[in-house]
Amino acid sequence: MAIWTVKPDLEYMAKASANTAVSHMGIEYTEIGDDFVSGRMPVDERTVQPFGILHGGSSVVLAETLGSMAANCCLKDPNTVAVGLDINANHIRPATKGWVYGTAKPIHIGSATQVWEIRIENEVGKLTCISRLTMAVTRRS
Repeated sequence: MAIWTVKPDLEYMAKASANTAVSHMGIEYTEIGDDFVSGRMPVDERTVQPFGILHGGSSVVLAETLGSMAANCCLKDPNTVAVGLDINANHIRPATKGWVYGTAKPIHIGSATQVWEIRIENEVGKLTCISRLTMAVTRRS
């Protein structure tokens, strides 16, 4: 059963992300399922650290992007918005080229908070980062 109260749309998400950190880092939304949002990010000069490996902060940007977009499609009250409250990430293995792929899935969808797990993998499906994102649900201003 789908978790969405507002059906996510790849075209809308891409348009909403134009001219933001998301687009500048080359993040693309790739798939929406009944309970997940997936995307990818290039491992290139925009996303690596000075030693040539994927910057941990870049992985966190990908994680929060996917989790935040997903969270805002699960709101029970249309007069609310989900905003990042806390995020953590464990960087498991380095990536030096190609793309990394992230998938955000809910752990908890409540009326005041949401918790999302975002798994980021390299091109051969090996885990590079796992992140947990807590979203606060607050009134729209």
